[in-house]
Amino acid sequence: MSTTKQTILDFTKKDLEALVKPSFRAKQVYGWIYNSYVNSFDEMKNIPKAMREELEEKYTLNPLKILHKEESTDGTIKYLFEMTDGKTMETVWLKMKDAQYDEEGKILHESKHTVCVSTQVGCKVGCSFCLTAKGGFTRDLTAGEIVAQVLAVKKDNDHASNRRVNIVYMGMGEPLDNLENLTQAIKIFKEEDGLAISGKRQTVSTSGLSSKIDKLGESDLGVHIAISLHAVDDELRTELIPMNKANNIQSIIDAVKRFPIDTRKRVMFEYLVIKEKNDDLGSAKKLVKLLSGIKAKVNLIFFNPYPGTDYKRPSREDMVAFQEYLINHGLLCTIRDYKGIDISAACGQLKETKENEKKDLV
Repeated sequence: MSTTKQTILDFTKKDLEALVKPSFRAKQVYGWIYNSYVNSFDEMKNIPKAMREELEEKYTLNPLKILHKEESTDGTIKYLFEMTDGKTMETVWLKMKDAQYDEEGKILHESKHTVCVSTQVGCKVGCSFCLTAKGGFTRDLTAGEIVAQVLAVKKDNDHASNRRVNIVYMGMGEPLDNLENLTQAIKIFKEEDGLAISGKRQTVSTSGLSSKIDKLGESDLGVHIAISLHAVDDELRTELIPMNKANNIQSIIDAVKRFPIDTRKRVMFEYLVIKEKNDDLGSAKKLVKLLSGIKAKVNLIFFNPYPGTDYKRPSREDMVAFQEYLINHGLLCTIRDYKGIDISAACGQLKETKENEKKDLV
């Protein structure tokens, strides 16, 4: 059932202190939500009953419901969430490293996880290779709906509140196209009395809205930035990412050079490799020249085919040759094999699949 109630997850602790009096109650509420993972206001036992009832009347605590999830053999879990207005979006739980144990079976190192979150229902950018773009743009997610994704998958995987995760804003939508709610979510994640996920554990992936890269930099939130570059000349990039006409490659490179980067860190450039489009050594040579003067890391990504696309997955041999060229010319470069390739791994694919199933039933 649809509701117009705002989610309490939209608020930083400071915001909540202005709404909940006395203000020390805000810290308690934050603790119940982010450290104890309560599912209702009624479970907040040290909060007066009248205040719990008032919170229940004004706000919703869980703005997401798991509609469907798919688990890969590599531990990747893809979630399809439904929001209170019935709209759906996706989140991915990625296992980056397995736990390590000693000879007696005691844990030496906990497993490490990353959460890939969505920032919009659909997307305005319209990338030709992206399945999310096929459904068009519906709406922005609120800050609380962004935060709720991390909270929901941590709960679902019994991941203790004090265990850190990395967050990548790389799911459905263009994060910088929803800049206000994005920056609010980043602040909420960073709250020490909440999930306490520092800026250095959060990476904003953008298709390159140059002026908004500058605005994110001015916010000085300490987050990393990843640029979805995918091409080395404006002609191909405009084919792949139509908004490149308004935010061309040079404007993006200039904005990146202005972005405040921790001197120990690198700017990530995502490069989706598509067979016979951008997988040749000529493109590798242009990429080296383009990134000259930037402390960069290039992440080569296999294009992940989905039904109906004309683009093809490159060969591993071509990927390795591309990588070796970049490394031999001074660029740090990795190849990212898509996790969850045995499930609906492409961004937007699970949502698309389930919506098509609903249409078939009508």
